[in-house]
Amino acid sequence: MGYIFGPVPSRRLGLSLGVDLIPSKTCSYDCLYCQVGRTTHKISEPKALAPIREVIQELKGILEGVRPDYITFSGSGEPTLHPGIDQVIALVKGLTDIKTAILTNGSLFWRKEVRERVLDAHLIMPTLSTAFERTFRAIHRPHKSLSLSQIIGGLRELRQCYTGQLCIEVMLLAGLNDSREEVEALKREIDAISPDRIYLNTVVRPPADARALSLDRKTLEEIKTFFGVKAEIIADLSPQKREQERGPLDAGIMEMARRRPVRVADVANALNRSVDEVESVIQGLIMNGALCGREHLGEIYYSPSPERLAREGGSF
Repeated sequence: MGYIFGPVPSRRLGLSLGVDLIPSKTCSYDCLYCQVGRTTHKISEPKALAPIREVIQELKGILEGVRPDYITFSGSGEPTLHPGIDQVIALVKGLTDIKTAILTNGSLFWRKEVRERVLDAHLIMPTLSTAFERTFRAIHRPHKSLSLSQIIGGLRELRQCYTGQLCIEVMLLAGLNDSREEVEALKREIDAISPDRIYLNTVVRPPADARALSLDRKTLEEIKTFFGVKAEIIADLSPQKREQERGPLDAGIMEMARRRPVRVADVANALNRSVDEVESVIQGLIMNGALCGREHLGEIYYSPSPERLAREGGSF
């Protein structure tokens, strides 16, 4: 599967079936905390990447066997870089009544044409993690053509024309954007945008850069209280049973791990398999060199081995 991945458990959206319109790892940012890894192709101009007809054909096949909570535009890079995202949203809505969501870094909404392309999505979740240009550049390492003032202006414009649910995700990193000065300034900017919800996040999976450090729970709770009733700390997903099509388990694990590092519990929940069964197959994938494990915050996350990635040569 080149363009559709999952369903995977999402801490924000329940069970999410991903639509990946962007080759790995093409983005307008190169975030310290990115769980997909370093950006290898940094661009800010939208460009036709995934072929729309093939995306929809693949999605049709998957939807015959699963019923996710959301169909989510996300994955290997910034989804709004694809100029045909509006066409894909329209075709998805013609296939199913499942809600659509866009997980985006929010960097391109200063462009009117990009704002117009996403208006039919049910939910848009852009990231805004600081009100200061210096911190913005330190955390996100954006394309040289982008500025924070430009991006914040674009989010305000989006709020004015978008009638769906707008949720701002704030990625909080210890020692970078967790000071009182940072949090107070960020709250002012987010209040001016007036999103429906504010999701407070921190590093929970192995980041692209070791300088991306997690906040402790106490600090997150203090920031949540300061942001007010719209704010919510994104909690770890608890296992829940879902009825899913039971395809080959090794292929399902590799498909999930190729998109982001996963724990045994993530796979068991998403693919409706027992923990023991998943652990057994993962050990086999490690032995044959397909997967490797990495410890982060006391848990083991699994990703394709460097040798496997070299053989595959990317997402498409």
